[in-house]
Amino acid sequence: MRPVSRRDLAVVAVGLALASWLVVRATYGSLPPLRWWLPLPLAVLAVAEALGARTLQSRLTAERAARRGGQRAAEPGAPLVRPVEPMLVARLAVLAQASAYVGAVFAGVWAGVLLHVAPAVSRLEAAGSDTVTAVVGVGCALALTGAALWLESVCRVPPDRDDQRPGDGVRS
Repeated sequence: MRPVSRRDLAVVAVGLALASWLVVRATYGSLPPLRWWLPLPLAVLAVAEALGARTLQSRLTAERAARRGGQRAAEPGAPLVRPVEPMLVARLAVLAQASAYVGAVFAGVWAGVLLHVAPAVSRLEAAGSDTVTAVVGVGCALALTGAALWLESVCRVPPDRDDQRPGDGVRS
């Protein structure tokens, strides 16, 4: 599985920003009002993924430290380390990649809306509240993309020390 390309995310966001700007420009008068709470589900997903990334990172760190130290659960005084199931990490990595693309899509859509309504604030009454919604939308979408990329980076398997070739590591 390859990591998500930041360039691909940027291309998706910019392409959809242009497309949504064209659609909003052509249909703005017939669109329903954009409420500020519309993009909040993206923020909820971002918080959930950030908490998941933090929890998984601490569990993986504890598990790796226990492996390096050779601790066993049967030893008295040894902290109990719940092992992380590899399939859970794989599923979280897939969720993170999908969420990164969803965040990029919505960042592009809300940016396109913002590109149309921000210059019209002085001319149109509805553009003021729509600008706030678009700014909240871009922020929530970027937060989701950032949390997803963090979760994906936590799911990466570090290289084994045995896999390093001579001369790759620290020089003595």
